[in-house]
Amino acid sequence: MSDEAPEKPAPGGPPPLIAYPTVYAFKVMGKLEHGFAEYIRQKFSRLMGSEVSRDSISENVSKQGRFVSLTVSVYLLSEEQRQKIYIDIHADKRIVYYL
Repeated sequence: MSDEAPEKPAPGGPPPLIAYPTVYAFKVMGKLEHGFAEYIRQKFSRLMGSEVSRDSISENVSKQGRFVSLTVSVYLLSEEQRQKIYIDIHADKRIVYYL
């Protein structure tokens, strides 16, 4: 259990869609090439400031075998942290799609 108070919505504003802290799953897709999954694991470790284990990542290869979809589950503390990660993966040329 955390000692941090949950984020409160602005007065009159909508309630937050995600209650932090939480485990959040990012979907990252790229070309199926050697080292892509490890590249993404290291990227998320850097962004999180702590090691992301291989067990936190699941992968699914496309039917044609050209692309791989990775689901990376991490423990987020805030919306700002989530947005920082999305900004970083948006700028990454090896990532062809993300959710």
